[in-house]
Amino acid sequence: MFELHHLAAQELWDWIRRGEATALEVTEHYLARIERLDPALGAFVTVTADAARTRADRLDHLVPTSRPLWGLPSADKDLYDRAGVPTRSGTASLPERPAGADHPLVAALDAAGTVSLGKTTSPEFGMSSSSETRFGVTRNPYDTSRAPGGSSSGAAVAVAAGLLPAAVGSDGGGSVRIPAAATGLVGLKPSRGRVPSMPGRSGVGGLSVAGPLTRSVADAGMLLDALVAPTGLAEPAPYALVTPDVGDGPFTAAAVRGEGRFVVGLLDGSPWDDTVDVVVDPAARAAVETAVRVLGEVGHGVEDVQMPRAPYADAFRVAWESSAARLPMVPGIDLTALTPLVAWLVERGRRLTGTQVLDAMTTLDTFSATLIGAFDRLDAVLSPTLALTPRPLGWYGDDPDEDFRRQCAYSPWTSMANVAGLPAITLPVGVTADDHPDGGGLPMGVQLIGRPGGERVLLAIGAQLERRLRWQRRHPAAWTA
Repeated sequence: MFELHHLAAQELWDWIRRGEATALEVTEHYLARIERLDPALGAFVTVTADAARTRADRLDHLVPTSRPLWGLPSADKDLYDRAGVPTRSGTASLPERPAGADHPLVAALDAAGTVSLGKTTSPEFGMSSSSETRFGVTRNPYDTSRAPGGSSSGAAVAVAAGLLPAAVGSDGGGSVRIPAAATGLVGLKPSRGRVPSMPGRSGVGGLSVAGPLTRSVADAGMLLDALVAPTGLAEPAPYALVTPDVGDGPFTAAAVRGEGRFVVGLLDGSPWDDTVDVVVDPAARAAVETAVRVLGEVGHGVEDVQMPRAPYADAFRVAWESSAARLPMVPGIDLTALTPLVAWLVERGRRLTGTQVLDAMTTLDTFSATLIGAFDRLDAVLSPTLALTPRPLGWYGDDPDEDFRRQCAYSPWTSMANVAGLPAITLPVGVTADDHPDGGGLPMGVQLIGRPGGERVLLAIGAQLERRLRWQRRHPAAWTA
């Protein structure tokens, strides 16, 4: 039986625009699914049902416009403030009080016409790929004994299970791509400076950028267009970097057309190989093999490319630790209530000297130049997104040093795109076989890293793979519940 959540985000937007469904009808449909299904999944930490109904009803009394996400249900990752709603940041260390003003990303989504249904879960301060917080556990809808990854945990689960048509997460080391890969979604991290509402150099190293989590490549293009120009017009960008604009026209057009023949590099190695024992599961290799086969079938060239050898791991660890060092300055924070990992990062970060942090940033800048130079002859570079299948709940453990090591071993190819500011997309090309030790049907994704400003190329390649592999038809059990 057809239901509204079966529509892609683009289709749903078109239905609302043409009057085949109202924003309020769509909002009520998704709120009902959240109420029924989310207690078993834990995708939302806060549901703002009354505010969502009021907002949807208001939009229905306005003339539908060309705003890129008009009437579409959305949600805010619980790291970003929405006025009047508590921002819990996945932590018990902060007092629960309503935010006083909207974060620029939240304001941009409102300007694009979305209806926020609440706040989606994130691990503590977004500093982990775990989905277990002091507020409960966020579960992978493909296997609820497994984690969806993080830090955009709730956003990914909500989209995969049909609790949202699409969502926007943030990615500082893989936080969009990791949960997208673990839940069978498309996850796009744009180039540094591409999204005006996310300052290009905020935080140490300018690692984090907002990006789409969607069920299809076309929907990812649609959300990226909305993030870049929420009102459909050029956005003022007083603090964004200037990003190279490779290609013409909207990102949605590139994602729908899926045109072009490109040279794709098949990556050997990762930047963590010298410090972490990276073990690649056969299912991850199989996903890459599937992508290589289809790339060849549609006419792309595939060449081997070696991971350049340049210092990385220690410098990235310093960047991550130093970003935690500022947490004691957050008003009202109770440091004794932090999780073991974040408390450990804070402690290590506070021991760092300014010289150590500056040296690490210099090392990462050198790494970025080396990586971009090594990939320059290629239109995109292919790797697994994750080295392992979606992890069982509790896998990270309670020892902070081991927790951090396991995060790096699980996603050894994601953070380097943040460091270098490159666009990267994960595509859900496959699932584990029935005879896999972890069981069959678990999503397995591949990652494509593009040139600076090369999102259109990644979307075009993704569209070509999607046409052959039809992953947008693959859903977890909750989809039909």
